[in-house]
Amino acid sequence: MEKNNTIADHFSHLDDPRVERHRRHTLVDIITITICAALCGADDWVAIERFGKAKEAWFQGFLELPNGIPSHDTFGRFFSHLCPRSFQNCFIQWVQSIT
Repeated sequence: MEKNNTIADHFSHLDDPRVERHRRHTLVDIITITICAALCGADDWVAIERFGKAKEAWFQGFLELPNGIPSHDTFGRFFSHLCPRSFQNCFIQWVQSIT
């Protein structure tokens, strides 16, 4: 496997659409929780938040989580402002690096 195949590596160039002073959660934390939750069957923002809270101890082992698990509203707002094409490109590059 490549050395730089983490989610953080592949999403580090993604433009964060949030205003800096309102960022309570890191971009990598939000994306990592969302990808893990979706891979485990979460299909909406509430389910993603629920998954994150259920696995919070595990996530704390490798994510920053400065303010805990984001709320479902935070996930929704973040992804509603994120460029879908940019996210898709990062996601595809990450998946290709691990397959």
